[in-house]
Amino acid sequence: MENITSRANPLLTHMKKLAADGAYRRQSGEFLCDSPKLLAEALAFHAPITAVVSTTGVTVEGARCATVPEDVMASVSPMKTPQGVIFTVKLPALTPPEALSPGRYVALDGVQDPGNVGTVLRTLDAFDGDGLLLLPGCADPFSPKTVRASMGAVFRRPVWTLSVAALAALAEKSGLPLYGAALRSDTVDAREVDLRRCIMAIGSEGRGLSDAVLALCRPTVRIPMSPRCESLNAAVAASVLLWEGYR
Repeated sequence: MENITSRANPLLTHMKKLAADGAYRRQSGEFLCDSPKLLAEALAFHAPITAVVSTTGVTVEGARCATVPEDVMASVSPMKTPQGVIFTVKLPALTPPEALSPGRYVALDGVQDPGNVGTVLRTLDAFDGDGLLLLPGCADPFSPKTVRASMGAVFRRPVWTLSVAALAALAEKSGLPLYGAALRSDTVDAREVDLRRCIMAIGSEGRGLSDAVLALCRPTVRIPMSPRCESLNAAVAASVLLWEGYR
């Protein structure tokens, strides 16, 4: 157990950069998590923890462990109100497999809010979805805000990043239909399609699905709702469709 008192310590500098910079996360092959809750989830699901810094002397076997004073923790933690522990985990592979196993997947297109991306991952986990596919323009799945919003699902469900062309090839090779949450001439009620085995594509609340993704979707689906409402938040739409597939 190390005792670190300097805010300029290389480990703490590394952690601050992991919290702030997605390119640095990818280069380093690690991401930063905070809070005892997330640490418990990471341990329960055997996440590859590499370092733990706490104010109370938390130890994790096989990881570098250090204690810091509360003022130093406040300078490093990405949270406004630090909860006394931050830790680093090895990044999983972000390249999808050559083919997906039969199941339910969500593809997000241009969803920039990390809270929405994390919430979709959390909901996908709750309803036994099989993986999250992130197209260009989405929030980093391993930023502190996204990880926190996932409530530990980031340790339990795979997340992959890919291009629109790669999504088209993956769906075809996997034999999975791609359904888009959008209104079009071929749009059908979400209750009329089989959502147990598919990829559900969902766009941002402001722009919806891009033309490139819409061109791949056969058919598009709509969620029945009051005519007073035009659309749902991306995370809410994903939640409804995931629940319907689970049901």
